[in-house]
Amino acid sequence: MDDEISAIEKTDTWELTPLPEGKKSIGVKWVYKTKYKPNGDVDRLKARLVVKGYKQKLEINYFEVFAPVVRLDTIRLIITLAIQRGWKIHQMDVKSAFLNGILDEEVYLDQPEGYVNKG
Repeated sequence: MDDEISAIEKTDTWELTPLPEGKKSIGVKWVYKTKYKPNGDVDRLKARLVVKGYKQKLEINYFEVFAPVVRLDTIRLIITLAIQRGWKIHQMDVKSAFLNGILDEEVYLDQPEGYVNKG
């Protein structure tokens, strides 16, 4: 959970502010996952902070949905082109890619459980 909060703070994803009058906040919750090694031992524990999206209403809390997902066919095509043209390929894991989206509307979230800044 600390890693997730650190990533959010590092990217300036949000700022703590009083909820403006007439606005509603959307709740958040922690989702936990255990990652295992091939031999079955626990590798690491992951925590993700997610918005309770079922509380949102189209054209009130958001206007469009976009989920960037890559298809395996696209990866194969890029690798093939890179080989044919002698391009260098660099791979990187982006844990928080969704945080790079641009929003046109203001969204207010509740503070995450365990990380509430009183006052």
